[in-house]
Amino acid sequence: MLRRLLVVEWSGLLVAILLGGIVLAFLAPNFLTEFNIYVMLRSFCVALLVGFAQMVTLGVGQMNISVGALGGLVAISLGGMLEVLGFPLILAVPLALAIGAAGGLINGVLTVRTGINGFIITLATASAFTGINLGITESIPFYNMPPALVAFGEQRFYAFPYLLVAPLIVAALLGVFFTRTAPGRQLLAYGGNPTAARLSGISDERVIVLAHVLSGTLAAGAAVLAVAQLGSAQPTIGADWLLLSFAAPIIGGAALTGGYISVLGTMFAVVLIALIENGMVLAKVDPYWVQFLLGALILAAVWLNRWRAVRTGTA
Repeated sequence: MLRRLLVVEWSGLLVAILLGGIVLAFLAPNFLTEFNIYVMLRSFCVALLVGFAQMVTLGVGQMNISVGALGGLVAISLGGMLEVLGFPLILAVPLALAIGAAGGLINGVLTVRTGINGFIITLATASAFTGINLGITESIPFYNMPPALVAFGEQRFYAFPYLLVAPLIVAALLGVFFTRTAPGRQLLAYGGNPTAARLSGISDERVIVLAHVLSGTLAAGAAVLAVAQLGSAQPTIGADWLLLSFAAPIIGGAALTGGYISVLGTMFAVVLIALIENGMVLAKVDPYWVQFLLGALILAAVWLNRWRAVRTGTA
């Protein structure tokens, strides 16, 4: 039983989270306070959707370098609709998500129509999305957000932030999508073996476009939550998402070659990253070391996934 548990991709993450929480509880008296837990859970919200945005493209063996750039474009689009155009929140948020889906559609269609690797396509569109962002805003944020949106980003029930409701619902929906629906299983089947998937009648163009549309929509969702969290639409939103977007699913056990992802593993990876960041703040460690630790965790996760593949004979 223990050996079987250790083979599960998120088992090591769960152990690391538990041990890290115990250590921080002893070393930092403020760690278990209601406010600190609220702060940590609040930081978890945007990061989880960012990780999911990259996770779905990794599932088909693709990469989306434009996650952060598209998120920034959606954020300032939402801010512009609310502040400049005066759109009601109930209309602006769906439109913002639609912009993210459209950006993902552009990525997917360009990838399948040109035959160029998605890495190159999304690298190019990332530059384009960033250029549109800065061209529209001239790096000036939108500050006048509706009180309802700001309140949603700040309010909490004890240590539980209302902001966390959205990513938890998304996580549940993604779990059902990839395990219980035909399109979700087709995405993973194509990622695992494109040739076999084509022979079984799965359209490679359809699954690649679908993966990028989902990725763009999830990045847009992260942008909406980021605007609510900050209380303003900053052009810099998404600028630091790229490393995180890869770190969360890879540490969570996703296969870089496609065919396997873990919604639960990605969630645990984001929890671990949030725990590390919170612990470094409490320990008053230079925050720039977070980048180093994320890189080290990615390397460790890649090695561990390779080790598991060799042990189970799937390498």
